[in-house]
Amino acid sequence: MSVLYQRAAFIGLGLIASSMAHAIRRADLAAHMTGTARSAETRATAQEIGLVDQVFDTAAEAVVDADLVVLCVPVGAMEAVAREIAPHLAPGATVTDVGSVKQAVIDSVAPHLPAGSHFIPGHPLAGTEHSGPRSGFAELFDNRWCILTPPEGCDPAALAHLTQFWRGMGANVDLMDAPHHDLVLAVTSHTPHLIAYTMVGVADDLRRVTDSEVIKYSAAGFRDFTRIAASDPVMWRDVFLTNKDATLEILGRFTEELFALQRAIRQGDGALLHDYFTRTRAIRRGIIDAGQDTDAPDFGRVRKHGADS
Repeated sequence: MSVLYQRAAFIGLGLIASSMAHAIRRADLAAHMTGTARSAETRATAQEIGLVDQVFDTAAEAVVDADLVVLCVPVGAMEAVAREIAPHLAPGATVTDVGSVKQAVIDSVAPHLPAGSHFIPGHPLAGTEHSGPRSGFAELFDNRWCILTPPEGCDPAALAHLTQFWRGMGANVDLMDAPHHDLVLAVTSHTPHLIAYTMVGVADDLRRVTDSEVIKYSAAGFRDFTRIAASDPVMWRDVFLTNKDATLEILGRFTEELFALQRAIRQGDGALLHDYFTRTRAIRRGIIDAGQDTDAPDFGRVRKHGADS
């Protein structure tokens, strides 16, 4: 794969940015990489491990002369970053992001970017429960999906270039409008994460089950709940605050389904339970057939791959 961008700048140096940096080097997609992070400790770590070619103290410095800028900060921080970098963007630069919510990002970022820049929001559906510049690895995006939500009037050449870039990092790319993306992710990611946080919280509150028993006897189901619930609390706080309508819609549907299952259990309706579990099992088989997971036993999750964002 040939160089697609001369200078890529990362604002935020956590799991996604660090994995992108490794994937970019693997495929030689950018000639030079810069980065910055809010925390001095994170910047020092990135400098120490040589994550990017240059680490700067501010976002304004990091984006100078960059033809690709990737916003890898929590959704709630996007507007402040957009305001900071806007005066320093190179003419014709592509600005993208990796946030789990898209409409709120568009509303926060687009109004502040200068004419001539190309804003193409994105969301790689890949991640783990780990964070920080040391957590990234080049294979994170292999055969995973990256959704791009180009706004109306988006430059076709800039979109094609960014699409090729994500494919060069190993991802499959799909295009979607922002509201539909937010609804899809409320179903596939946001609500499941909220349920995981709730389930772990319930276990913490059940004083009839001691802390040691919860830890010692965790079967795969609860263990996976805790893995998901270990994800970055700042990121997920912002996700639910900025995608609240879609999440509340899906939570309402979830509540209806839960009440129906409660009633079936109470009434001893085995046929309903069997039919329901058979249908949901088929969805799991579809995920495996699509190559998005395997059916191999993996209860300990020894791989670095983990919960999607």
